[in-house]
Amino acid sequence: MKRNDSLLSTVGARVRAARERLGLSRRELSERSGVSERFLAQLEGGQGNISLARFAEVAAAVATTPAELLAGVSVERRDSVPVALLGVRGAGKSTVGERLARRLGAAFVEVDQRIEQAAGLALGEIFELHGEAYYRRLEREVLVQLLAADEPLVLATGGSIVNDAVNYGLLRERARTVWLRARAEDHWNRVVAQGDQRPMAQNPHAFAELRALLAAREGLYAAAQHVVDTGDRSIDQVVAAVAAAVGA
Repeated sequence: MKRNDSLLSTVGARVRAARERLGLSRRELSERSGVSERFLAQLEGGQGNISLARFAEVAAAVATTPAELLAGVSVERRDSVPVALLGVRGAGKSTVGERLARRLGAAFVEVDQRIEQAAGLALGEIFELHGEAYYRRLEREVLVQLLAADEPLVLATGGSIVNDAVNYGLLRERARTVWLRARAEDHWNRVVAQGDQRPMAQNPHAFAELRALLAAREGLYAAAQHVVDTGDRSIDQVVAAVAAAVGA
């Protein structure tokens, strides 16, 4: 359970306990506080995110204070939740990630680099010698370690992380995920602009395969919490859009 969910559940349970201690029904509490009976049910069930003014009214109606209802619980610091950038090669995860990290005062981490460090091998060697299952296990171990850190992070994830339901689920649960969406042409041109001519030289069907890959993963990437279009935008514009999306 996320800490903010735990906060709502704890406060809701305390409101319910205080109401029952006074022998009040929800209807009676509703009349006393001015908060609807339906919303009180949501609040007591840990699902109602109430305004401060209404919260104070409910607290007074059950003969307590907001401070007492909140005692000992904490809200998750937004800036401590990592930002994870998603997309295939050429999405701009590294370039955007580094600038975003500077803007947020966070550390920037290339997840695949951490995997290489953990294995003592380059990515190609990991797949060649041990296969994808081994890579996924290392990816999961690295993610668990990174996502447990109580410090601001910006992560550039491997493009295929969305293909692993467990690892992608872990990322979506514990990080603010952002898909850097672009057209196949944008991905291709960015890779070539970096001086890498290998895709075309080694495989004349590489562009068609890239387009098919994007189409196959589109639904998975779209499950990210935020989607930022990068086409026809400068790096600084993309960074600003990502920062706005994650509330930074």
